[in-house]
Amino acid sequence: MHLLVDISAHGLGHLAQTAPVLNALRPLVPDLRLAVRSALPWRRLAARIAGDFEHIAEARDFGFIMHNAVDVDRPASALRYRELHADWPRVVADEADWLRSRRVDAVVCNAAYLPLAAAAQAGIPAVGMSSLNWADLFAHYLGGEPDATAIHRQILDAYRAAKCFLNFAPGLPMAGFPHCIALPPVAGVGQRDREFFAGQLGLDIGKRWLLVAMGGMDFPLELEHWPRHEDLCWLIPGRPPAGRDDLRCFDAAESRFNDLLASVDAVITKPGYGTFVEAACAGTTILYLERDDWPETAYFAAWLARHARAAALGRRQLLAGDFIADLRALWARPAPPLPRADGARQAARRLADMFGADGNN
Repeated sequence: MHLLVDISAHGLGHLAQTAPVLNALRPLVPDLRLAVRSALPWRRLAARIAGDFEHIAEARDFGFIMHNAVDVDRPASALRYRELHADWPRVVADEADWLRSRRVDAVVCNAAYLPLAAAAQAGIPAVGMSSLNWADLFAHYLGGEPDATAIHRQILDAYRAAKCFLNFAPGLPMAGFPHCIALPPVAGVGQRDREFFAGQLGLDIGKRWLLVAMGGMDFPLELEHWPRHEDLCWLIPGRPPAGRDDLRCFDAAESRFNDLLASVDAVITKPGYGTFVEAACAGTTILYLERDDWPETAYFAAWLARHARAAALGRRQLLAGDFIADLRALWARPAPPLPRADGARQAARRLADMFGADGNN
């Protein structure tokens, strides 16, 4: 089976959801020929997706134009949506022609909607899959814009053209998706290996390790001004500032990131599916930047309250590095039972069944 999987590059959560599903699908479909279309770099994709795949370095969605990891540029995003939908029938027809030219047997999207509309036009079975959808988010941020009603209808119709939409918890409830199938969380859960990372990154194994990970999106932090704590060591992406021997850098594409996340004592992050679910499943404490305007946040917070030691941070508090007391309070709380993340196996089983590609037949 020649399967095209479209993975959004709007953060890393879409990859974090999709990769475990693909890894679970391979044993069910021995003849799987996988093409991954994503604007994410091949190194990031290959760090999570097992086995060979063709990388098509293109994007069919953009989500939103962002000022940084958490702030949506609404005017720029509205313009991009108007441009994309200005001649929507032609855009869909062109994408349908592209799909036919690739001779794909099936399409899976997390969370682009254009390929779903085009696949329906081309007669190719397709499935949507995510904890979110751009129809609900578009209505939330841009519902008052000119032509918003027509654009929203086209987005929603594109999603509804799929055979179904696999909705991973925790996430949006998908009230407008009658073909939605609710599934458990999905996560690539890492293995705790502090000895390895102590040697790899020059960390003191006797200290607590704090990981700063903003979901693959830019959010400037003046780490050189954060207060020092003798019992803490920081792990950050990129180069550490001069004069801070308590900071170490890591490369998410090369550092066995899931294992690193399971090996640290806490992660400081933004609201996002991948880091939240993977950290909770590993028992890692979570501090996250407040993001009340993002529609998923309330659902994430409710899930974290049951399954993790987690708390929200104000922006000023994060920028100042003034949250160690919050962390120590979380560490003093009893750890809840680790949540199960069986969504990948269940999603893979459904994909194999829907596409008639069960390797046991």
